[in-house]
Amino acid sequence: MSAAEFYVSDLVTVRDWLRHGVSRFRAAGLVFGHGTSTALDEAAFLILAALDLPVDQLDPWLDCRLTMPERRRVADLIEERITTRRPAPYLVNRAYIRGREFYVDDRVIVPRSYIGELLDGELATVVPDPDAVTSVLDLCTGSGCLAILAALTYPNAIVDAVDLSAEALQVAQRNVADYGLADRITLQQSDLFGALGSRRYDLIISNPPYVSAEAVAAFPPEYRAEPIMAHAGGEDGLDLVRRILTDAPGHLERDGVLVVEVGTGLDILEQEFPHLPFLWLDTEDSTGEVFALTAPELMAANQAEGRGRKR
Repeated sequence: MSAAEFYVSDLVTVRDWLRHGVSRFRAAGLVFGHGTSTALDEAAFLILAALDLPVDQLDPWLDCRLTMPERRRVADLIEERITTRRPAPYLVNRAYIRGREFYVDDRVIVPRSYIGELLDGELATVVPDPDAVTSVLDLCTGSGCLAILAALTYPNAIVDAVDLSAEALQVAQRNVADYGLADRITLQQSDLFGALGSRRYDLIISNPPYVSAEAVAAFPPEYRAEPIMAHAGGEDGLDLVRRILTDAPGHLERDGVLVVEVGTGLDILEQEFPHLPFLWLDTEDSTGEVFALTAPELMAANQAEGRGRKR
């Protein structure tokens, strides 16, 4: 009997497979960060997904016995995660933000934006009346998850979702259709604002590429498996963020709000744009990685910078 067949025969319950998965992942030195942060969470996610069980409920199933086909499915996923080093969501074609499921594959980055958490409630500090939002733009939409969450959060809003990648937009189209939102979300291939003409929005959200060239070069296999263009933000990671700050005033309504995720770019941005009163929106797992600015603040900063250049 092969080692693999021994696993399948000897490991019976979800608890058995969870212990096995954690041990194998730790021994293999896997890197996490695509919806999970530990070997335990990763093993639990793969096992529950393989069994088509709720991925946020482990305890009720721990002592359940697996059928032989289920054991082989779990064993194959554990081995595939180790041998390929691909992120777990790619192996089961699903990822979750705030409990909502989205289809993913290697045409898109695995969704994990802090803006998803903010849309779940905390964004009310800058957008206090959800019903008053009638237009939203999601820049660098990828899988379309933030556009979908925005449409669900702002029931009266029409959402434009753009991305430079035609392949990413194919995945987004599938997710939009799955949520039945094709009548409210328009997908468009665009280099940031390039194809949007003079359209203006009550809210612009963006989780753009913001990883520095040095960090991209040092990526472990799990991160290299994702589209590099979804990560690479130039030498210091903020090339696209600068473009968004420059062009956003021309696409915001008078009282519109811009919300952008920037990773670890806080210090660089505050030093480079001293006239901008960045409001940093923290989440359970992040501090100073998402900023908000209003249209009046952006316009005032542009005017102040213009006066400074004339002196």
